[in-house]
Amino acid sequence: MFVSSFVGQLPHSSSGISHSKWVLDSDASYHMSPDSLSFASVSPSSSIHVMTVDDTLILLVGVGFVITPYLSLPNAYVILNLTLNLVFVGQICDSDDYLVIFSFFFFCCV
Repeated sequence: MFVSSFVGQLPHSSSGISHSKWVLDSDASYHMSPDSLSFASVSPSSSIHVMTVDDTLILLVGVGFVITPYLSLPNAYVILNLTLNLVFVGQICDSDDYLVIFSFFFFCCV
């Protein structure tokens, strides 16, 4: 169950990144953002770490639901140490809500 009242109580990143921009990532495991304020709802998490591509462990602060002007992203992770908002392509492909098309020229359309 997601509890939106926790959103204001979670820490959020002050890295100065544009929280409106999301990068499609085929190597991520889940949608991820450093800013809990970009989540419509979130459930706090404790003592769970996510491993980055360089084997660094970073703390998962919460799991929630992000709504952008173009996508709805359930099961997104709040991870403060990120510098980008990441949309995991695999999670989008597994969803029944979107059609993802890849082209020969490295173009992806959702």
